[in-house]
Amino acid sequence: MIKIYDSGRIAAGEILRRNEEDLSEAAGIVRTIVEDVKNRGDAALYDYGEKFDKVRPKRLDVTEEEIEEAVASVDGKFLETLETAKENILDFHSRQKRESYLVNEKEGVILGQKITPIEKAGVYVPGGKASYPSSLLMNALPAKVAGVKEIVMVSPCGADGKIPGVILAAARVAGVTRIFKTGGAQAIAALAYGTESVPKVDKITGPGNIYVTAAKRMVSGFVAIDMIAGPSEILVLADGTADERYVAADMLSQAEHDEMAAAILVTDSRDLAQKVAEELERQLKGLKRAAIARASIERNGKIIIAADMKEAAKISNEIAPEHIEVMLDDPFALLSEIKNAGSIFLGKNVPEALGDYIAGTNHILPTNGATRFSSPLGVDDFMKKSSFIYYTKGALSEVADKVVDFAEKEGLTAHGRSVAIRFEEER
Repeated sequence: MIKIYDSGRIAAGEILRRNEEDLSEAAGIVRTIVEDVKNRGDAALYDYGEKFDKVRPKRLDVTEEEIEEAVASVDGKFLETLETAKENILDFHSRQKRESYLVNEKEGVILGQKITPIEKAGVYVPGGKASYPSSLLMNALPAKVAGVKEIVMVSPCGADGKIPGVILAAARVAGVTRIFKTGGAQAIAALAYGTESVPKVDKITGPGNIYVTAAKRMVSGFVAIDMIAGPSEILVLADGTADERYVAADMLSQAEHDEMAAAILVTDSRDLAQKVAEELERQLKGLKRAAIARASIERNGKIIIAADMKEAAKISNEIAPEHIEVMLDDPFALLSEIKNAGSIFLGKNVPEALGDYIAGTNHILPTNGATRFSSPLGVDDFMKKSSFIYYTKGALSEVADKVVDFAEKEGLTAHGRSVAIRFEEER
């Protein structure tokens, strides 16, 4: 049964408590794997595939014939669904794209910013407990909008030596350039350092298990990564007018991800709190992944009763969750109060699953309270910025003394001389 707390009686530590993954435990194992892939390349990928996934594929790369076969095996309705999702994701993310700019407001001075897409992006698509074609779309399509030339996907294959058909179909729809049958920490190492088959990329994105996350942290700096993602989170803000069935169903939609996921309700209605607790028990019995969802609800779930919805929003900001649903008749009235959230779902008919699959917003979101300072994956994640400066000699002469003075104050006389030398003959 989920725990129910009064906001005035719950300790701050309990409000913020998360069942966070301890990456340190995985770090030793991952370090060995990463070094091995750096040294042995493809051979290490084959060996770890056999060790961890119990399969040694005939080849690492996915052929065009395999992709065609996979697409043919997927029902037409789902292919249409993928296309709809693609259109919505592209439409939403195309509005994020920035342009280079130039400023020429002072005579002889031109300043600007040049925006360039990264050359190669690596997308990790997990296997294991479920297939995630949606995550592939969310990672690959913003990269396409940014103008990334090469998108390299890695994903573990099944016992049959194949990547699930729905994943390969999504890869075709998203325009992925190359696909490789490797997963886990070894796949992250391959993307970071390159092997005989897998090209080295500039940035790695996509969720994974604790070993994938630890590997991303380990290679970060040598290659860019999107974020250190933790277990999935949902927080529902609801008043007494909310339907307890909807609230419970939406909480369970995240609880079924894994045992470490967190589902939280913050409400000003004690009656709703009790009804939701009872409804969670009823709905759990009918879930295919009931054991996982129950473990999540019992370990990490909570219901907090606030004095009013403004206090509820304040509690939400302290928690800073990945997803927030605002189940009010007028959700926009509370929108300005929400400061820390990865993605916000407004209204009583906007389940979080809508954002996971079809709406177009990105579902690769910061977790573990990181929404206090970071944002969803987007087009900016696949762009880099370079500033540029142009001065005529006359424009430089206007500020030369100031630059020299600044340099001398910092004790960097060579900096100052690099300016002054250009005017020695005149002086």
